Amino acid sequence: MAKCFLVLEDGTILEGTGFGFMENTSGEVVFSTGMTGYQESLTDPSFRGQILTMSYPLIGNYGVNTRDMESDKVQVSGYVVRELCEAPSDGYGGMDLNTFLKDNKIPGIAGIDTRSLIIRIRTAGTMKGAIVYDGDPQEHLEKLLKRPYPSESNLVGEVSPKEVRHFPKEGAKKVALFDCGAKANIVRELQKRFDLYQLPYDTPVKFFRDHEVDGLFISNGPGDPAHPIIQETIVSTVRKLKDDYPIMGICLGNQLLCEVFGGNTYKLKFGHRGANQPVKYNDRVFITSQNHGYAVDPETMQGSGMEVDQVNVNDGTVEGMRHRELPIFSVQYHPEARPGPRDTGFLFDDFIKMLEVGK
Repeated sequence: MAKCFLVLEDGTILEGTGFGFMENTSGEVVFSTGMTGYQESLTDPSFRGQILTMSYPLIGNYGVNTRDMESDKVQVSGYVVRELCEAPSDGYGGMDLNTFLKDNKIPGIAGIDTRSLIIRIRTAGTMKGAIVYDGDPQEHLEKLLKRPYPSESNLVGEVSPKEVRHFPKEGAKKVALFDCGAKANIVRELQKRFDLYQLPYDTPVKFFRDHEVDGLFISNGPGDPAHPIIQETIVSTVRKLKDDYPIMGICLGNQLLCEVFGGNTYKLKFGHRGANQPVKYNDRVFITSQNHGYAVDPETMQGSGMEVDQVNVNDGTVEGMRHRELPIFSVQYHPEARPGPRDTGFLFDDFIKMLEVGK
């Protein structure tokens, strides 16, 4: 394995050992506190444009398999670990992580003091970064400073499907999923319950006038919910449909519903990424799986009809909203898990009940 460097926009340069696809890459450096579930995280479209750092010190010990993919490929721009396991357990019958990243053309760097790196991110906030194999890392720092943040691009457009897909289910309610980068397990959970249309994020209102659907679902996805293209497409469309259908949103879907009802979102200092985030809901605390870098500003929701009904126990940020009159609710976390606890999977069934009563 070759020597390489992790370069951060604050001037930090860390030396490590390369693995995976040994080519220079750049992105927004973030971290996840999950102890397991690295394959699900690597293939989660919400990580598009990001260099993912794992807090758990040993990664790759149970290999990679075909069952734990959350999309059809690795979505991260790069991967940072403390120690890479080169000889994983054969109990899962999969390949090693090094080969998996190499096949997906994703660079990785090992041997980094990830504890120190994560403390730096928590202190300074999320930063641009680069994994550098070739050339002087100082020169790459100068180039990095000139690059825009990944969220300035339309990342949702990169991961959303390009055409409508239909998964019929006889006798079931018809639900249209706005796929902004949906994890595979969201699609699976919806397929179990509904006659499902999976839509590109920029599907126009005309689709709904031409098709009979009973409800809307807005998925997770990467990037800034206030991006101009997102405002012009899905936010504008849902704003026109919000009085006509029951709606449920997850993660980015929660933020987009905030925008639909005239609220504002903001970027968190370092985000919530992991499988152990506590959320208070209905006088109970649920442990949830999360992956987001933006949050709803609750002050801007006043008078919108949407009220905050779930909060993060650690920092008080908005974790869920519900409309006072319309059949609309959303959560910031991932009730479908993958990885993480399934404590809140009942929310999909709550959506069924909402469709059945129409409110």
